[in-house]
Amino acid sequence: MTVDLNSDLGEGFGAWNMGNDEAMLGLASSVNVACGFHAGDSDIMLKTATLAKERGVSIGAHPGYRDLHGFGRRPVPGLTKSEIETMVAYQIGALQAVAALAGHKVTHVKAHGALSNVGCVDDMTARAIAAAIKAVDPKLYFVVLPNTALERAGEAAGLNLISEVFADRAYEDDAQLMSRSKPGSVLHDAPQIAQRVVRMVQDGAITAASGKIIKVKIDTVCIHGDTPGAVDIARQVRAELEYSGIKVAPFSSRR
Repeated sequence: MTVDLNSDLGEGFGAWNMGNDEAMLGLASSVNVACGFHAGDSDIMLKTATLAKERGVSIGAHPGYRDLHGFGRRPVPGLTKSEIETMVAYQIGALQAVAALAGHKVTHVKAHGALSNVGCVDDMTARAIAAAIKAVDPKLYFVVLPNTALERAGEAAGLNLISEVFADRAYEDDAQLMSRSKPGSVLHDAPQIAQRVVRMVQDGAITAASGKIIKVKIDTVCIHGDTPGAVDIARQVRAELEYSGIKVAPFSSRR
């Protein structure tokens, strides 16, 4: 049994740092790099791609709404399908260009924050994201939450889908992530998170906050790089997976 462990990195800006990217790059097998709209800049993108290349970690574009002040976690209403396609394609292309300087290659795309949240329930947004990925490079993997509009749009576009679950986030009964505005939406207890991840991977299922068990396909598990204690969580998750006989490896190397 093999699973990918991914993290959202490169989310600083200029002299401001977010999380411990260097440590996370020693634990994750794939990382999603901010492309300058919700966080990140060209220098941080290059540093992240270079470190990932050195450590054999796959990199993907992590496009979000143009919202530096809100870290891309605020919806931006009123955008047309074309505007969303352009916004996503622009960010993928930016990382591809910078990654080339590091001698690395972008393998996947995962929408960030509010763009992902909206895309999970809004068909137009989901189709726009999928269309942008397909136009830039139809061989790119599309990381999606299972049972969402993103998954349906990716399937319709003929993209290679990677089904993602979250180690450090609580779920609702419809398999959607619990809103960060709700108490208990973000998990922090590293040992409990590690055991939870092993159960999810072994059972092929997530457990909602209510206790409801929902069967899903699991290709990759995300640990947010900006979650307090992220490094300790990632370290314990990886150790528990390997102790349980589950190999951690990039999904791009298994297909």
